[in-house]
Amino acid sequence: MSLAPRAVLVHRTTEYEELLARHGTHGQAAFFLSARGRSVEAVRERHERVHRALAEVAGAVPLSWRQTRVERADLDRFLFGPEDVVVVVGQDGLVANAAKYLTGQPVIGIDADPGRNAGVLVRHRAAQARRLLPYAVGAGAAVDELTMVEAVTDDAQRLLALNEIYVGPPGHQTARYTLGLDGPRAQDQARESEPQASSGVLVGTGTGATGWLRSLWEQRSSALVLPAPADARLAWFVREAWPSPTTGTSRVEGLLDAGQGLRLTVESDRLVAFGDGVESDALHLTWGQTVRLAAAEARLRLVG
Repeated sequence: MSLAPRAVLVHRTTEYEELLARHGTHGQAAFFLSARGRSVEAVRERHERVHRALAEVAGAVPLSWRQTRVERADLDRFLFGPEDVVVVVGQDGLVANAAKYLTGQPVIGIDADPGRNAGVLVRHRAAQARRLLPYAVGAGAAVDELTMVEAVTDDAQRLLALNEIYVGPPGHQTARYTLGLDGPRAQDQARESEPQASSGVLVGTGTGATGWLRSLWEQRSSALVLPAPADARLAWFVREAWPSPTTGTSRVEGLLDAGQGLRLTVESDRLVAFGDGVESDALHLTWGQTVRLAAAEARLRLVG
């Protein structure tokens, strides 16, 4: 007997809740913000909009379904099931935070605060949840299959991300490594690996091309054509590469086609690799260790 679908509502603690946890009372939070030229009322209004959206989505879940909630900080400890429909209520970045823990479940992005988000991933309003939930499990549901990026180390550690993966120093030191391509046609595009010293390497998807990748792309006036969200290609950039007698700067950006990867061998005491800006969930890399960055087989199934 198959289980009924389960609606998993993903949300994050609001700024107002964080202020109350830190300062204890509304009055103390108001005093703290007013001393910095901000109004607590604006923060509380955003908090109330988020909770209204959560309540509206919860009320739209079909009566025959199960439902639960998970806060962003608990995502790494939550067990998603194959019958889940994941409803992210919040910002675009919250979809990326949840994506790495999913295995093909449909995702509905609900914009909890319209006008403050770009709406790239949270494309819907709370009022649409009543229609979207049964639609997401129907045979004809239209979903966008969004490419994800993964990092795999030579000792089989693995990290997934929807937007981008950063490999570099955990602080402000210089990262030292050797960088090269592998996979089909790699020999045509790069004759040999290059030792580099930089502030890190960023490898991202077409979804990430609306964020951190794009800022690097614009900063250097790059001629690369950034991939689209459903494109299997990835884009990569080296941040602030430094030329020296032993390190080069000839390989600082590029595209990775399907099956291609970027291979980085660590030549520093410690580097980290983390995805989508979540530094607390990082791979720790040591001298001589190799990490390969490429498009992942897994994709995010985002309900259009």
